[in-house]
Parts: sequence; structure tokens; C-alpha cells
Amino acid sequence: MPDMVSNLSGGGHLPSRVRDHFRTAEQQRESEMLGMWIFLATEVMFFGALFVAFTVYRTGYPQAFGAGSADMNIVLGSINTAILITSSLTMALAVHASEVGNQRWLQVLLVLTMLLGCVFLAIKGVEYYQHYLDHKMPAVWFEYSGADGSKVQMFFVFYFFMTGLHALHMLVGIGVLLVILGRSLAGSFSAEYHTPVAVAALYWSFVDIIWVFLFAIFYLQGLHVMR
Repeated sequence: MPDMVSNLSGGGHLPSRVRDHFRTAEQQRESEMLGMWIFLATEVMFFGALFVAFTVYRTGYPQAFGAGSADMNIVLGSINTAILITSSLTMALAVHASEVGNQRWLQVLLVLTMLLGCVFLAIKGVEYYQHYLDHKMPAVWFEYSGADGSKVQMFFVFYFFMTGLHALHMLVGIGVLLVILGRSLAGSFSAEYHTPVAVAALYWSFVDIIWVFLFAIFYLQGLHVMR
């Protein structure tokens, strides 16, 4: 079996890297992609359990959860949704740039995707701070004058846990893209070898899709009771 070949000179192109336990570069690529799909399947089951739990409570206490949703900042939530959808586009374009061997555009698009992710997290931080000022932090500083205070507080427990978990996944995604950017700058990718970019894009797309569902359950359900 061929050894791993590294060629960092010239235009930074690198032949396919085939590890000893793979017969061909295509088999290695399929295995790496399958590994990410299996990982994402476990993530779907994890988030799916949280969505099911939320649905059970939402069905049991519709008015309280609607009141909690009405306290969401729909403007900031919508802006963040648009930001992540845009980041999915820039990440898809980054994959295309890697496929055609355009390293400069790959690097630009990776940086842009990470910047969009950072803007998303910054806006989310502003939202969290607003909730803190409004006394809507469960177990820290929560106040509600209505009769269903404990049930409204449960809405915010789900909100902070699920959106906080999503934010953690975003941070991991930004870290992954930073590593991919570093490898690109080192000349590790070419039109022949760019599987890590595609694998990272799968993870980033998953995180973006999860946010769309979070936006739907936490922000949209309270629109009908907003003043």
C-alpha cells in the first residue's frame, strides 16, 4: 500500500491520501463520510429526545408555553435564522471550491462561514442578557406574575438548555472549520483530496438545521399572543 504523500510546494496540491487499511481513496472517502453520518444519527436521536420532551410539556401546558414563547425576541431570532441559512450557503460554496481545487476561495469562504457563526453566537448572547434583565433565568433569577409561573419557567428551562446545547455545537463547528482552514493554508487539500471539508460541511449543515427547528418551537408559537 502506498505511504501517505505530502506535497506542500507549488500550488499546494496534494495527491489522495490512502491509509493502510483502505484499498482506494474512494473507499476511504466513503468510510469517512459514513462515519460522520453515523455520528449525526446519534445527534439526531439526542436532540430528538429533547424535542419529544418539549412537545409533551407543550401539549400539557399550551397557554404557559405560549406565554413563554411570547417573551422571545422574534426580530433577533429571525436575524439569527437568516445568518445560519447564509452560513449554510457559504459552507456549500466552500465545498465546491475544494472540489475544484480553488484554495483561495475555500479559505475565504471558510473564514466567512466562521464569522457568520460568531455573529450568531454574539446575537444569542445578547438575547440571553435580555432574558436575564427580564428575570427569565431559571434557577438563577426568574420572576413571573401570572398563575402558571412554574410552567412558564419550565419553558425557559427547555429554551436555555436546548439553545445552549446548540450554541455549544456551534462553537465546536467553528473550531472544526478553524482546523480545516489551517490545513488548507498548509496546502493539505486539492481537487483530488478534500474529504475533510465535505465532512465538516455535513456537521455544519446539521447544526444549522437544528436551529431552524429550535426557532420554530421557541419563537413562532408565541406570535399569536404577542402584543
